[in-house]
Amino acid sequence: MQNNEQTPDQAQGPEQAPGQGAGPGDASGLEALQARIAELEASNAELRDTVLRERAELENQRRRLHRDLEQARRFANEKLLNELLPVYDSLERGLAIESGDAAAVREGLALTLKALLKVAEAQGLVQVDPLGQPLDPERHHAVSMVEAPGKAPGTVVDVLQKGYLLNDRLLRPALVAVAKDKD
Repeated sequence: MQNNEQTPDQAQGPEQAPGQGAGPGDASGLEALQARIAELEASNAELRDTVLRERAELENQRRRLHRDLEQARRFANEKLLNELLPVYDSLERGLAIESGDAAAVREGLALTLKALLKVAEAQGLVQVDPLGQPLDPERHHAVSMVEAPGKAPGTVVDVLQKGYLLNDRLLRPALVAVAKDKD
């Protein structure tokens, strides 16, 4: 006995490539495919446009950031220098004094120094003045050892140049003379 039953795949006949229809019903399939292609092309164009816009925006942001960073670098000291201008003015006024009154000049210099220290402290600068303290190699640089009766060895007995900290970081060590051991 032969089996005359056909599977659903066999009942459809030979496969046809899309767009190669044999009858009038295939025209609507072709139109549907063309419509789908047009839809995908429009979507692709829209996505391409979006990508190009995003790239342009990213490039603009990069340029703005670069410009802002350059401006920040160029004018980073603006606040400090603006605060130093009164000190500068005081020094100019002091140099313009014609009189030989040393006390007045000294007083003017003291006031100018006070104004300069105020500006420096506002920026985070702190003086290191270790007179009478034990030597701290992290903050002091011993340049000489001297005999100092009544002082413990290693004690700072003279500050030759003050040191400075900037926001708790050593900017310049203090140059000091230290008491030495008695021989």
